[in-house]
Order: sequence, then structure tokens, then C-alpha cells
Amino acid sequence: MSPIISIKNLTKTYENGFKALDDLSLEIEEGEILALLGPNGAGKTTLISAVCGLLSVPKNKIIVGGFDVAKDYRNSRSLIGLVPQEITIEPFETVKNAVSFTRGLFGKPADTVFIEQLLKDLSLYDKRDHKNMMLSGGMKRRVMIAKALSHKPKVLFLDEPTAGVDVDLRKDMWDVVARLRMSGVTVILTTHYIEEAEEIADRIGVINKGKLLLVEGKNELMQRMGSKNLTIELRKPVSKIPASLSNYKLELSNDGMRLNYLYDVRAQKTGIIDLLLELKKASFKIRDLQTSQSSLEEIFVNLVKD
Repeated sequence: MSPIISIKNLTKTYENGFKALDDLSLEIEEGEILALLGPNGAGKTTLISAVCGLLSVPKNKIIVGGFDVAKDYRNSRSLIGLVPQEITIEPFETVKNAVSFTRGLFGKPADTVFIEQLLKDLSLYDKRDHKNMMLSGGMKRRVMIAKALSHKPKVLFLDEPTAGVDVDLRKDMWDVVARLRMSGVTVILTTHYIEEAEEIADRIGVINKGKLLLVEGKNELMQRMGSKNLTIELRKPVSKIPASLSNYKLELSNDGMRLNYLYDVRAQKTGIIDLLLELKKASFKIRDLQTSQSSLEEIFVNLVKD
């Protein structure tokens, strides 16, 4: 099956010479959640703008749902819902009217039943007759999502969807995104909250300086590039690590009660068994063992740093 979005060798250079996108290629499958991670100025918003047809890139090939964005903008754009970073909603309009108006802009006939169900799904139904200016920042963000979904798009772009949103509301929005994926909507989100990507994304894309560093399944990425830490809790404190253990990447806690051993999950041998035998020879008394996996945030930071 063809990907719902196909981008080939996308490059965007502005008049001042700044290259926002550098030979970027990407394919996005229907029904997946793709999280795009990258520092400020990495090219995430430029990429979204190009796919949505808001940015002129005539020499590059972008296909959405079988339609060329440059040659068939109307049909390609009709498949896309976009929630930008900035909150841009009509302050004096009611929630229901604002969402219905956006549906009309895409040439869709009025559908009161659908709009009301959409507002219910986004926990906006009780606010349907409130003016937008009366809503909290989180609720305004939900209105933006409702507007983006009002014409039943197949692709939804969320550019920093939970910026400035409290933790509880952020988790609610993760649930909304998960339900959208279950209904077949493809979701592409950019975020600075890396735990957000770790929570809901199927694949992770990392962009830096206009280049796509990688696109990979979340679990595969964490398995391939992650590391694990073994914490060895001792029964008695030690003052230093003996020379016999110098071949192992060990760190001693300040109180001398714990040893931390960092090992590569991809290695054929982790060295843990050999380490424990060496500790026994050195007369270390072990109270407990604990392991922890490196987070997606640590992997991302190391990628961008490199």
C-alpha cells in the first residue's frame, strides 16, 4: 500500500540564504502516529508548512493521498487538518459556530450531528455556546483541534499541540490522539515534550538543521540506541572501586552504598555475570540489583549533540 504522505528530496532555502530544509525525504504510512523531534529552528514547522501547501517549494515532490501538493493543492489540502502552534480562533464567535465555519471553508455541507459529536469527543460540548475569548488556553487549543478535524481529514498535523497546557489536560489530549489513530487518521506531531512522543508515537523522526537524522519505530529506536543501567546496592559502604574492576564502566555513589554499571543492550554479552563474579571475588556484599532503560529524551539529546 502506498504511503499517505510521500516527500522526495525536499529543500527549502530562503532569500537570505538560510537553508531550512536540506534534501529531506520521508514517507508516512496511513493510520500511524509520527512524532517529529528537533530543537528550535530545526525545520519542523517549515516541513509541515510545505506539506500543507503553505510554503512554495515547486521543484520538490510532495504527494498527499495521491495528490501532488504543488499541482493539485485543493485536493491535497482537503485531506489535511492543521493545528498550528499559535492559537488563532475568532474571539467573539462561539465554539460551535467557529468549528462549523471552518467546515464550510472546505466546501463541506452543514452537519450538526457530526459537529456536536466532535465537540463531545474533545470535551467541548458543554462550552459549545461560549465565546472563544471566555475559554482557557487549554480549551482554546481543543477548539483548534476541532476546527482542524471539522472536514474529516485523513491527515492531522499537530504543531506543538500541548504547549502551555497543564499536565492533566495534556494527558487528555494524548487520549484524543490515540482515538484518532484508531479511527484511521494519520497524526504527525511536533513536540518539545519528549515524554509525549514516548507515550503515543509509533515512529520517531529526528530533525536538526533541516536534515532528517533518522525515522524509526519508537521501540526499535530505544532498543537500538538505548542503554541500560544496572544499580548494585551494597550491604556495606566502600570507599573506592578496586583495580580489579577497572575494566567495567562503574560509578560509585557519594555514600559508597551503590555501584552503577552502564551497559549496551545491543552487545552479545552485557558483562553482568562476569561483573557479579568479580564483585564476589572482591568480597562485595550485595543487597539488591535494579535495572533501568535510557529514555527517549536521552537518545534524542545525544543524537542532536552528535
